[in-house]
Amino acid sequence: MSQIARTTTQIGAVLRRERRKRGLTQGELGRRIGLRQATISKLEKGEPATQLRTLLDAIRALDLQLTISERGKAARQEIEDLY
Repeated sequence: MSQIARTTTQIGAVLRRERRKRGLTQGELGRRIGLRQATISKLEKGEPATQLRTLLDAIRALDLQLTISERGKAARQEIEDLY
């Protein structure tokens, strides 16, 4: 299932939802990719200082992939309502 995310907060929410769906704690996900639980927490909160590599490692550990496409015409509020 594809999910739209346009902000760091939305990306974090997607990752949190997917982690929980797989029954993982933040600590367990962190151990899978060699990071502390606190780093996973920051990633899921959408903190902008998170490194791209951390994001990609988390995506890989959750067996997800990143797809970049042209922005749809949905209004910002419609996207925010998903979260």
